[in-house]
Amino acid sequence: MIKPLLGLIAGLLLGYFSYINIPLAYAKLFSVALLASLDSVFGGLRAAVAEKFDNTMFISGFFFNALMAAFLVYVGDRLGIDLYYVALLTFGFRIFKNLAALRRYLLKRH
Repeated sequence: MIKPLLGLIAGLLLGYFSYINIPLAYAKLFSVALLASLDSVFGGLRAAVAEKFDNTMFISGFFFNALMAAFLVYVGDRLGIDLYYVALLTFGFRIFKNLAALRRYLLKRH
């Protein structure tokens, strides 16, 4: 459990201290891909806490979710439909659901 948290903290610090400028044209794609990746990370943490973690499932879900979400936003943008709102709501909901499950598990354990 400590290694994923250290990796998350290291990634956050690296992102905070490095200057990365995302062009406005890619902002929607990047935001949805980032949320999809965070959803996978918190889902992986939830699975690790429940002792059901599968590395293959995590890695494939991490990349597949991010790429599929970015693809759907791209297609929606080309069609003139704001599909990124749907993706943001869905991944936001799933992140909070995973966080709630983690909180419940950790509170019951102590």
